Amino acid sequence: MDMFELGEQPYTDADAQWDQFVKEHPHGSLLQTAVWARLKSRFGWTSERVYVKKDGQIVGGAQVLFRGAVWNMVKIAYVPHGPLINWANSELVELTLNHLDIAAHRNRASILKMEPLLWQDEYIQPDQWSRLCAKHNCITPTDTIQPPRTVRIDLTADEDAMLKGMKQKTRYNTRLGPKKGVTVRRGTRHDIPTFTKMMRVTGQRNQFGVHDPKYYEVAFDLFNQLLPGSVALFIAEYEGEPLAGVMAFAYGRQGSYLYGASNNEHREKMPAYIVQWEAMKWAKEQGCDFYDMWGVPDEELETLEAQFKERNDGLWGVYRFKRGWGGQVMRTVGPADRVYNQLTYRLYKRRRGG
Repeated sequence: MDMFELGEQPYTDADAQWDQFVKEHPHGSLLQTAVWARLKSRFGWTSERVYVKKDGQIVGGAQVLFRGAVWNMVKIAYVPHGPLINWANSELVELTLNHLDIAAHRNRASILKMEPLLWQDEYIQPDQWSRLCAKHNCITPTDTIQPPRTVRIDLTADEDAMLKGMKQKTRYNTRLGPKKGVTVRRGTRHDIPTFTKMMRVTGQRNQFGVHDPKYYEVAFDLFNQLLPGSVALFIAEYEGEPLAGVMAFAYGRQGSYLYGASNNEHREKMPAYIVQWEAMKWAKEQGCDFYDMWGVPDEELETLEAQFKERNDGLWGVYRFKRGWGGQVMRTVGPADRVYNQLTYRLYKRRRGG
């Protein structure tokens, strides 16, 4: 195996080669693309990429993000949905982790947090993951940054089967909008300000934080320009008035529902359903096998099903909406930390509530 090489920015042939590797990797995610790192670099992060080659081909690696945490007293190295390696190959794991350690040291990071997109039970059992992490001097359990649990929709079925797989109320609401005069159109860059306004309304109504408006614009531009066909914006309208929107992504086998918003007017027409359905159909057209609804409460399925009708706090209202589309509740194996400074790690854990 060759020694690691560092990716460069702006977007280069090396970036394109890496992104193709991510696209083809069984655990690949748009969060590991060079384009995602480029997006985050516009908003306070720095990035570096390490990868391992064998016979001239990339066989593993990670796109790493760096940022200060806990009042910037602790610098964290973060690998969202990575590293991309065969975890059964001990040599590759050790080599990749060593190179990550070097990158973390070079960037003066006290902690390396990894959140690989490995589905629990489908890929590995929780106890096996804990043992594997212990073998490689990684700490579990620990806090998460990306939501570890989600609802994943199967896009390989035909549209009629997908509709039948929905809960009855969701299927009804999806069909209601067009009957009430709601239409959906594919948005352009000129629609981003409309979308960001709806994001602010949604955040205020549901009491969650949203990104700076510029963030959505940059995300839309970068993925459109550098990975054509990987992002789409959909706007639901009634008599020309915007009611709801979804910015969805498609990369490799997976479509992702990252950002959704709605205004307070005409919510009885259920515009959020028809616009979500159009986003799903688009992801299917892009060749995706799955559509990730991106984040539900991190509770076991029995708890989720028992409480979702009773609770509205946090992600519970969101869970009701996402669960209605059918699909399967999935959980990743969760995060793992490598610690380079125990004192700052204790400070980090204390501030994060750990």
